[in-house]
Amino acid sequence: MASASTVSMKLLIDGQNNRVLFAEASKETVDFLFCILSLPVATVIRLLTKQGMVGSLANLYESVENLNISYILPNQTKETLLKPRPPAGISSVPLLLMNDAKTSERKFFKCSYNYCQSCSISDDPRAICPNCSQLISTAVTYVTPLGNQVSNTEGGFVKGVVTYMIMDNLVVKPMSTISSIALLNQFNVKDVGILKEKVVTLGMDEAVKLLKASLQSETVLSDVLLNCK
Repeated sequence: MASASTVSMKLLIDGQNNRVLFAEASKETVDFLFCILSLPVATVIRLLTKQGMVGSLANLYESVENLNISYILPNQTKETLLKPRPPAGISSVPLLLMNDAKTSERKFFKCSYNYCQSCSISDDPRAICPNCSQLISTAVTYVTPLGNQVSNTEGGFVKGVVTYMIMDNLVVKPMSTISSIALLNQFNVKDVGILKEKVVTLGMDEAVKLLKASLQSETVLSDVLLNCK
């Protein structure tokens, strides 16, 4: 069983061609992969480091880092762009690449001035009300719309009642015996003796490598996990 700071998957490897055909994975691993899509761009840049980025986005990040605070509006901070808050619900998924930011349930605040004519709402208690210029720092309770008030103790994104298949290019779908056989035919595997199974555990280092490879490659699992212990 993987701990809260790791996830795992079982690879099916074509030993003859040294490639991952597909991986068998649990809900926790699929939740982790899908939640990569919700990471803010600034978080991705920070995780990969500026040296690991392709293109010019890292230059934008560095520009904000180097910008003198005297040029920033009084109600804004660099952290708003450089360290954006994780999306609501993201804390329920393990290993979300947030190694430098504590994930927590999202909170909302209203204007601290009780007689403000237009009560403003924010998710940042440092925000300034545009109407009365007071801090928006009084905590309020967020109520989920009635249609979404369904009991869910699993957390994450996908259901945990099935096993999932992850392809080398990160295509994800529910796994079945028929789909596995069909894939072996698709990959033209004639001798099952060349197939090997390997269970890999993904920690923070592997997660960052997967993130980087997913932006550059169509053979992500093979590139990152074949030599993973």
